[in-house]
Amino acid sequence: MIVQSLAFYLFAAVTLASGVMVISARNPVHSVLFLILAFFNSAGLFVLLGAEFLAMILVVVYVGAVAVLFLFVVMMLDINFAELRQGFMTYLPVGALVGLILVVELLLVVGGWAVHPTAAMMSGAPTAPGSLTNTEAIGQVLYTRYFYLFQAAGLILLVAMVGAIVLTLRHREVRRQSIGRQVSRRAGDTLEVKDVPTGSGI
Repeated sequence: MIVQSLAFYLFAAVTLASGVMVISARNPVHSVLFLILAFFNSAGLFVLLGAEFLAMILVVVYVGAVAVLFLFVVMMLDINFAELRQGFMTYLPVGALVGLILVVELLLVVGGWAVHPTAAMMSGAPTAPGSLTNTEAIGQVLYTRYFYLFQAAGLILLVAMVGAIVLTLRHREVRRQSIGRQVSRRAGDTLEVKDVPTGSGI
């Protein structure tokens, strides 16, 4: 029990520190690397909760695909981040207002959860009925109760993928090779012999 508590505090502290460094690092590549570190520690927290499948999905999907894609995009784009930071003070009041609203909403949610009479019963980790594993229980809920929402999410991702392809598609005129025309060509069609008088050449 002590080892689990120490692991929880370690993962939680590293996750919070990585989240702060994501938004405070000057180098965008370092921000993405700190984001990957935050994902790894969040996966560790899922393992402590007994949700090994979610931890694996977090590592495979977010660390193995999304964060690495972010890293490649940031490294390939030539963005002048110094120029982008010049307008920071212009949007600071609006950003502070939005942040204040989010903090108030979080306090209302946490306060309502704390004073709710059934909060203690709802805070327990859900247990799979019978002898089902964690992955089987998630699959049954996902493909029965939330089946239509799951399909709708797939359609939205499909539309987003097609839209990205259409927006980035460039029509280029490609010169195609005609094997028949090349084979049927004669020497007289391609070569021209000229008799240049002596002394009149270039």
